[in-house]
Amino acid sequence: MRSLFRNRTFTRLFVGRLITNAGDSAYAVAAMWLAFQLGGSSFYTGLAGFLTMLPQTLQFLAGPLVDRWRIRRILVATQVAEGILVLCVPVAYVMGWLSVWVVLVVMPVVSLINQFVYPAQQAALPRVVEKEDLVEANSAFSFAYQGVDFAFTALGGIVVALVGAIALYVLDSVTFLAATLVFLGVRIPPAEIDSESETDADSDEETNPTQSEGITAAVAAYRTQLLDGIRYVRGSVLVWILAGSLVVNATIGSTLAVLPAYAQANGGSDAYGFLLATVVGGMLVGSLAATPLKRFSLAKLSIGGFVFSGITWLAAVLIGWFPATMVLFFLAWIPVGATNVIFAAMIQSVVPEELMGRVSSVLSSASVGAMPLGSLLGGVGGDVLGTAPVMTTAGFGFLCIAFCWVAHPLLRDIAKADELDAEKYGLTTATGAESSESF
Repeated sequence: MRSLFRNRTFTRLFVGRLITNAGDSAYAVAAMWLAFQLGGSSFYTGLAGFLTMLPQTLQFLAGPLVDRWRIRRILVATQVAEGILVLCVPVAYVMGWLSVWVVLVVMPVVSLINQFVYPAQQAALPRVVEKEDLVEANSAFSFAYQGVDFAFTALGGIVVALVGAIALYVLDSVTFLAATLVFLGVRIPPAEIDSESETDADSDEETNPTQSEGITAAVAAYRTQLLDGIRYVRGSVLVWILAGSLVVNATIGSTLAVLPAYAQANGGSDAYGFLLATVVGGMLVGSLAATPLKRFSLAKLSIGGFVFSGITWLAAVLIGWFPATMVLFFLAWIPVGATNVIFAAMIQSVVPEELMGRVSSVLSSASVGAMPLGSLLGGVGGDVLGTAPVMTTAGFGFLCIAFCWVAHPLLRDIAKADELDAEKYGLTTATGAESSESF
């Protein structure tokens, strides 16, 4: 992995991700806790989760733009916009205007802008590292995300308990500024284009719709590129993987909605930070374990790992002793961290670079599609049924995704990430896929 950091572009992307995730992790704790504190019930945290997660279902709309625009400009523009937006909450506090509705407006807008960041980073990695280094590169990025998230989520809960949530909003705005300065120095090469689609790209360049045919042609080109990403996913085994993800993400959404109330019963905002930190810590360990685990098939890792996650999660809720609950939550998320890294490397190794932004954004939107509804229902269920029954749903969600992998013959046979037969699983280049990068 050390050789990756000799690559200056990769290092800048990595450092930028470290900085912005530090602020985001603390902000996530502050935002959900502030919604719970100002609203006074799990309904408002469920509503906050719903509004924040809803933009993630629209991430597929950003894919064609990510494939068209320069990635560096996407990263810089999103950091500037998010930094300005999060400052609205401290300003509202100083002016005496702060209410739960201010938080509920700012959170989804920040989330909407952030939907450009993940597909941009996914599209950048195959351009700056070699194919054989993709698992290590994704593991490093996952470490950057999960490691910082682990530390700053726990710290965020403590800071909220000591000085209040507003201070974390100010901290987050500073991290966005720092990340902007780092991303300004990033130089990402254009995507390599298959010879077949290169002809299409050349002809597109000659009749650039944004210049010669106006807005109508630009919208038509956008629609075509958007459908390319959807058709690619729909015609492959990925659609069956997404089916299981929808179920587990719905249950995770419901659990996150009642987590502040669950933490309140076990110590307050610091307990909330520690609970989130155990979840992130498990994913961190899993992401670090991804490199040695890549020698196993993704099918075996998914089936065995999610059965383990389901059982440990249910035990964590039922055991009734908070220290043991944190340990079991930590263990439950280790397989999630490992499979996420290996799955991302698999996608990056088989999906053509010119389609990467579209495909990764479609996958992200589809996989989290049920989370907003799960969050809303979880908030209502927490008020009606109590937190414990809602907390158990994530355990059954993990078991459900393991069942999906067992039940489908193609999923049962998926090989290692670097040995996947793309044609067998419908992961070949979509016919007529277009690519262009401008701006």
